[in-house]
Amino acid sequence: MSTITVERRVHVEAPPAAVLPHLADLTRWRSWSPWEGADPDLHREYTGDPGSVGATYAWSGNRKAGAGTMRVTEVDPSGVGIALDFTKPFRSSNVIRFDLTPSGTGTGPGTDVVWRMESPRTFMTRIFPLEKLVGPDFEKGLRQLKATVERG
Repeated sequence: MSTITVERRVHVEAPPAAVLPHLADLTRWRSWSPWEGADPDLHREYTGDPGSVGATYAWSGNRKAGAGTMRVTEVDPSGVGIALDFTKPFRSSNVIRFDLTPSGTGTGPGTDVVWRMESPRTFMTRIFPLEKLVGPDFEKGLRQLKATVERG
């Protein structure tokens, strides 16, 4: 089965070590995730050691928020890997990767952050193109991540 890749990037004026915890610790996503606020009554459950491989986040909410789980599969200085499984509004298993590349393009040490999702090409992705569905969300999330990290 072929896959669809959605990818967005941002430059953060902070070293990779300052960005990494905001991505690896799923409890910290509440400060920057583009989907925060989609359901004010969202049910969340976290398991495992935050920021470590195997840590999980499960959510269940309204139609807009849907339901699913994220599990950290990789954490190293170059980035974070996450297995993302949706159960609502439709089932889908995806691979998320955040790549962190040191970059000195600003006034100090910086990081180029790439947020990439690979998803199987299915009947549903033909009806609802992922690029249009999640691309703008990734852009919003990366802007919010940048602001959160740069605020310290």
